[in-house]
Amino acid sequence: MHKALQQYGDTIRHLIVHTGQHYDETMSKVFFDDLELPHPDFYLGVGSGSHAQQTAKIMVELEKVLEAQRPDLVVVVGDVNSTVAASLVSVKAGVPVAHIEAGLRSFDRSMPEEINRLLTDAVSEFLFVTEPSGVANLKREGIDIGKIYLVGNVMIDSLVRYREKAKRLSVANEFSVAPRAFTLVTLHRPTNVDTREGLEKILTIFERLSPRTTIIFPVHPRTRKMLEQLKLAERSSAIENLRLSEPIGYLEFLNLMEQAQLVLTDSGGIQEETTFLGIPCLTLRENTERPITVEIGTNQLCGLDVGLIVRRSFEILDGQLKKGRIPELWDGHAAERIAAILRDKT
Repeated sequence: MHKALQQYGDTIRHLIVHTGQHYDETMSKVFFDDLELPHPDFYLGVGSGSHAQQTAKIMVELEKVLEAQRPDLVVVVGDVNSTVAASLVSVKAGVPVAHIEAGLRSFDRSMPEEINRLLTDAVSEFLFVTEPSGVANLKREGIDIGKIYLVGNVMIDSLVRYREKAKRLSVANEFSVAPRAFTLVTLHRPTNVDTREGLEKILTIFERLSPRTTIIFPVHPRTRKMLEQLKLAERSSAIENLRLSEPIGYLEFLNLMEQAQLVLTDSGGIQEETTFLGIPCLTLRENTERPITVEIGTNQLCGLDVGLIVRRSFEILDGQLKKGRIPELWDGHAAERIAAILRDKT
């Protein structure tokens, strides 16, 4: 989005605010080094905390920025606490909001992200949508059709832009594994990794898959801590062909993802990226806010059903692949379309 707005530098002045919700060094590297972004104009430094604490801290600190800068518009992305906090404080200050990735719905209100999506869309003036289901959801919720724009997917923009750069890396070699001979895992949802039941099911899946495939699992620090607390670390270290690693950067992960034989995830973004790349993806959730990845993409929903996940994994490893195609407008130019709309409408 930053690069797309730069095209209109003579008419649009934009400033970048980093709330600090994703505050560790690896995550910062993703956003600012790997994606070649400038240092943020404002760093709020909110850090960790409960949902309420994070949201409140962001609102308090961002309000100071809004009072000092008096912007004409605030652009928010995604469905994290930063998204809803920035939206609420902006509209209360009389500043309109543009929401990128609007309209996505899992219809599961136990997910904090779903609440963030609903609230942000309810107060936004511009709703930029990635897939047709988002348009249908917003219309059903009574959002004025004149505010809704189907523009494509800015995450795919990043993938397209940096794909060749990522291809030049040899991350699989660092794990002593050949391309198309490993399964890549990314898990972070509390229902999967913050409970004994969830972690034990995941380890059982790894144990059953490991004779057939090397498993590469970059582990979030919180998940590693839970493995220790629940005394499951020894069990995980005993699994043949399981390679646990520290979190890795965007380019390194993209390199691994494109070379994987299979991806296991609970991340919405990974569902989209694997669909674009044509990589088989099993999502360890009962629902998805990205239904197009299931309807026409390479994604399959499995919940945390051990038998189903293992069975579908074996099918994929045996070459029985779900054929997918790339959704309309996922072409690397979504941000350009958004920037053009903002130029013409604001």
